[in-house]
Amino acid sequence: MTMSVRALPPELAEKARKELNEDPSRINSDIQHLKDWLSKQPHLRARTDDQWLLSFLRGCKFSLERTKEKLDLYYSVRTTAPELFSIKPSNPLFDEILSLGAILVLPKTATSDSPRVSIIIPGRYDADKYNISDVMAVSLVLQKIIMMEDDNAMVAGILSILDLDTVKIGHLLQMTPMFLKKMVVASQLYVHNQNYEEMYKYIPKDILPVEYGGNGGSIEEIIDYWKKKVKEYSDWLEEDDQYGTDESKRPGKPKTAEDMFGVEGSFRQLEFD
Repeated sequence: MTMSVRALPPELAEKARKELNEDPSRINSDIQHLKDWLSKQPHLRARTDDQWLLSFLRGCKFSLERTKEKLDLYYSVRTTAPELFSIKPSNPLFDEILSLGAILVLPKTATSDSPRVSIIIPGRYDADKYNISDVMAVSLVLQKIIMMEDDNAMVAGILSILDLDTVKIGHLLQMTPMFLKKMVVASQLYVHNQNYEEMYKYIPKDILPVEYGGNGGSIEEIIDYWKKKVKEYSDWLEEDDQYGTDESKRPGKPKTAEDMFGVEGSFRQLEFD
């Protein structure tokens, strides 16, 4: 599944121009520049789908040098922290965890230029049976799909709600500082307790699940939406497994897990805007 670059709706295009320095007349040449650069990196095995590379450009506000750094970083993490990418959609455990609904990415956005909204609900998984890193591995597969087709998320960002209502001590013990740093990368969390009326000021009822007083379908319907989406991307996701880095071929010093995350998992070098 290869997607060419899509045209943005007017409001989102204006946001991309103002906030991300996006210039439609430069997109193709910037993407080609990245493809040429990637072809010359002996250690990098990276996707070159136009829409995929455009997502990285948007994430770096179209700075080519920062985009190159982030591409290298992304694929280095895949190689040095393989446990985060260990649960493939073909694994029955993937469908099992997706079915729990511990991480919901809402299908609707408030407006054509609004951020995508996700709800993180740790209490929906049994901490004695599953590890939060497994849940994260499944969510990272959804993230790949989002990067390919969700212009709202790539331009306006993702707003995350962390629902701790049914969390138990087992969940909290799994939320290590390292995991929390990963989870909040490029995210913004609001704490509303059960004051949904306050939450509606940020996120309209129309897009929220019925379980949160909204009109955006049930949690089960949202889970089914993502099951279908993952199935639609099955070939693409299987192909994606081949990408990463070969650190033995990296010019200079190979990157190791200790280099990337620190001895105690500080994630010290992983800084995202």
